[in-house]
Amino acid sequence: MARRYFIQGRVQGVGYRYFAESVAAELGIAGYARNLDDGRVEVYAVGTTDQLSALSGYLRKGPRMADVHGVQEMEAPVNDLSEFRIEYFS
Repeated sequence: MARRYFIQGRVQGVGYRYFAESVAAELGIAGYARNLDDGRVEVYAVGTTDQLSALSGYLRKGPRMADVHGVQEMEAPVNDLSEFRIEYFS
């Protein structure tokens, strides 16, 4: 199963994407994290129900320097990904 998360608050410039990458690796989740132009971070994750539930809890807390104000969570189509990565805008 796959889910997409949109995290708002002070989540850019505080290591949030690296935090998401670390947690995803620990949980065995594939997907990506990227900054959005509007200041939010988007996380796309593929895993089991239990893995995604655990990830959701971590995303709602964020790293120490973050200040998460809200997380919008929705089902997403499953993409065939083998790892979790940070995406950068070019």
